[in-house]
Amino acid sequence: MDLSKLKGRPSFPFETIGVAIAFSPRLEDLLGEANRLANAFHAQLIVFHIGERNRNKEAKLDEAFQKLGIDEKKTRVIWNNGNPVNTLLELCKLNIVDLLVIGALQKENVLQYYLGSVARRVSRRAKCSVLLLTNPVKSGSKFRKMMVNGIDNPKTESTIRTAAYFAEHIATKDIIVVKEVDQPAFAMSMTDQNTAGEAMRIRKEINEEEMNKVDAIIARCSKQNGFEIQKKLVKGKPGFAIRQYAETKKADLLVINSPDQKYGLLDRIFTHDMEYILENIPCNILIVHSRIS
Repeated sequence: MDLSKLKGRPSFPFETIGVAIAFSPRLEDLLGEANRLANAFHAQLIVFHIGERNRNKEAKLDEAFQKLGIDEKKTRVIWNNGNPVNTLLELCKLNIVDLLVIGALQKENVLQYYLGSVARRVSRRAKCSVLLLTNPVKSGSKFRKMMVNGIDNPKTESTIRTAAYFAEHIATKDIIVVKEVDQPAFAMSMTDQNTAGEAMRIRKEINEEEMNKVDAIIARCSKQNGFEIQKKLVKGKPGFAIRQYAETKKADLLVINSPDQKYGLLDRIFTHDMEYILENIPCNILIVHSRIS
């Protein structure tokens, strides 16, 4: 494998889109979603199945292709055995996948959560962007309302640009960059000697400082795309606050950065940022891997 093709590769355009399938009732829905995206982005579509290959599965896949109008000559199908997560991640690297589409349950039971589903484990470790679809549909999901996490991180500008690129190709006009401000930040900025007026002034200054950071990024990103990107400040614990906001406002897609480090079991027990989102997914999730070293 030529790793030089991956190193420093930008998060977009999406030139190769992969979809991970199991022969479940959602087979045609996931294939339909992936095919629509491949057409929208003019990308190569690769279908991955980690598991036994047999005539029954081949027949089901052929039937699904015919129903959905998927061109078999332009679509690659890769069958492989092995550990579902490790094998899928390796295949994505080998085939220089830019976006992996995978189905995900909105909420798992306790056992599933601590062991980690395939979708969630792939999300934490993938070296490409991952689109988690909670309720895939054959005709393709309508991502009318998109929210992007505006967290302070070197990856965030790339994530917002990728979100704008995604929106442009699927005709989404409603994009909101959501900036979370943790409540302890307010408490730490005040002492017992602060008056009510001083406390209000400090809160206002913190809000303005945080929104100025978002404004600077949005200004750079908006120049590259032909639509307005909105902004919103929400207070609360990072990850938890934006999850609640996305759920309350009925977002169709939440766009977040890929994790900065490899997650372990303790990270999932002691919940934080990304784990708050993955433990109870509020809507479809696009995890942008910007490949920043």
